[in-house]
Amino acid sequence: MPNTDTYEGRIAAILKGEIKRAGHTYASLTEKLNEIGVEEKEANVRNKIGRGKFSAAFMMQCLEAIGVRDLRL
Repeated sequence: MPNTDTYEGRIAAILKGEIKRAGHTYASLTEKLNEIGVEEKEANVRNKIGRGKFSAAFMMQCLEAIGVRDLRL
């Protein structure tokens, strides 16, 4: 579980929640990312999100891939 005391932890928790809410796993997220042209391996996706060290662009790609159109902070 990400440390939500940091900004990285907070944003990772938000992304993980959206992935779960959309009914996806890291494996299915990776498939969806590959479908939209974002070539990633499941282990890389898992590590990026687990560490909370990813770009805003990667977060947007993930949200787009799983069909999230609105994000409430």
